[in-house]
Amino acid sequence: MNVDFHSSALAESITALRERNPLVQCLTNHVVMNFTANVLYAVGASPAMCDNPEEAAGFATQVASGVLVNNGTPSSEQIQGMYLASAAAVAAGKPWVLDPVAAGGLPWRTAEVKKMMDANPATILRGNASEILGFLGGTSGRGVEATDSTTDAVDAAHELARRYHCVVAVSGPVDMITDGDELVKLSNGSAMLTQVTGVGCALGAVMAGYAAVTSPLNAAIAATSHMNIAAENAASVARGPGSFAVELLDALARLSAEQAADRVKIS
Repeated sequence: MNVDFHSSALAESITALRERNPLVQCLTNHVVMNFTANVLYAVGASPAMCDNPEEAAGFATQVASGVLVNNGTPSSEQIQGMYLASAAAVAAGKPWVLDPVAAGGLPWRTAEVKKMMDANPATILRGNASEILGFLGGTSGRGVEATDSTTDAVDAAHELARRYHCVVAVSGPVDMITDGDELVKLSNGSAMLTQVTGVGCALGAVMAGYAAVTSPLNAAIAATSHMNIAAENAASVARGPGSFAVELLDALARLSAEQAADRVKIS
C-alpha cells in the first residue's frame, strides 16, 4: 500500500472535480433526490435527475459526465430508464455507478440490478456490507441497513470486482474498496452519518462525479474520503442529526484538497 500515492491522488481528484464540475445523471430513489442534488453541488459537481425512459439514454450519451443508478424506490418504469441509461453510458464510454439498495433482501429488485450489471457492468458497485453480500447471492440486512461488517464482505467484494472488472466499494465504519487486486481501507467518518437519510445514496452520486475525472479506484477512494472527512468536521459543530445534515453540506464544500490529503486515514 503506497499511502503517499493515494493521499496525493486524493488531493488531485478533489481539485479536478471542482475544476471540471462534472454533471451526474441521477436515476435514484425518491427519498433522497433533494439531498443527493445538494451534496453534488457541495462537492463541486452538478446534478440532473433524469430517469424517464424516453430521455434517460439520450441524456447519458449526450449530456451527462457520469451516471448513478440507485434502486431504492424502484418502479418498473424507472428500472427501464436505468437499463437504458446504464447501457448508453457503457456505449459512450462514460462511468456509471450502481448502488443496489437492499440487494439480497427483495427478490425482484435484486434480479433486476443483477441483470443490469450482467448486461453492462458498472464502473463502481457501491453498497453496505449486507448489500454486497446479497448481490453475490447471500441474504441482505434489515432493508437498507447493514447487519454485516465490511470485513465480512471483503471476499465478496473481491469476487464481484474480478467478475465484473469493476471497483467495489463497501461502506461502513471502516470502508473497504477493491479493484479485485488492491484492497484499500478507509477509517475516517462519524457515527452521525448513519442518522441522516440518504448519505450513502448521495455517496454513490459523488463517486459517479469523481469517476468522470479520475480512475475508478481513485474515484471511490476520493468520494468516500471527501464524505467522511467532511462528516468529521460537521460532527464537531453539530448539535444533532438535523444540524449535522446542514453542517455536512457546508463541510463538503469547504474541505480543501490539502486538508483531505493530510487527514485521510488509509491503509
